[in-house]
Amino acid sequence: MQDLTEGVARFQRDVFPAKAELFARLATHHTPHTLFISCSDARVVPELITCTEPGDLFVIRTAGNLVPAYTPGSDGIAASIEYAVTALGVEDIVVCGHSACGAMTALVEGHDLSGSPAIATWLRHADASVARTSTDRDVPALVRQNVLAQLANLATHPSVARAVAQGKVALHGWVFDILTGRVQDLTAPIAA
Repeated sequence: MQDLTEGVARFQRDVFPAKAELFARLATHHTPHTLFISCSDARVVPELITCTEPGDLFVIRTAGNLVPAYTPGSDGIAASIEYAVTALGVEDIVVCGHSACGAMTALVEGHDLSGSPAIATWLRHADASVARTSTDRDVPALVRQNVLAQLANLATHPSVARAVAQGKVALHGWVFDILTGRVQDLTAPIAA
């Protein structure tokens, strides 16, 4: 915790004053241009990878960068997606997987998740990814297929489907390589 409190002090002393005008604008209004859906993994930092400023990205982070297909009812991920598209008017949506993903590793290696029922249930959102990957699958192949499957799930959300059909939003699938810092674009923008 000491590191965090020292970090806050450094932010308040060094970073915030240099960006005071930006934060003054952001205090009352923000218009992020991109919804960025990535893994919760601490090694994946969307703002760092994209060199963006506060207010540029609307970020959703989930284990395995999983996006459940749309179903009626309320859930935080669907609500965040809908808010980004309908209220904030994002123009791009990126689903970003990454190398050495623990969620994808668990699926490839068949980890026993019986002691972690919430994780096991959550990872069912990657069933299509597993099915799309060949029988001799490896983690990198599953990571790529998972990004594509999550884009398909994302497109089932009515707000996203509507915005894509109207040409207001483009969908992108990326894979970030932790070792090299490279980002592979798996898709050209998907438009109507």
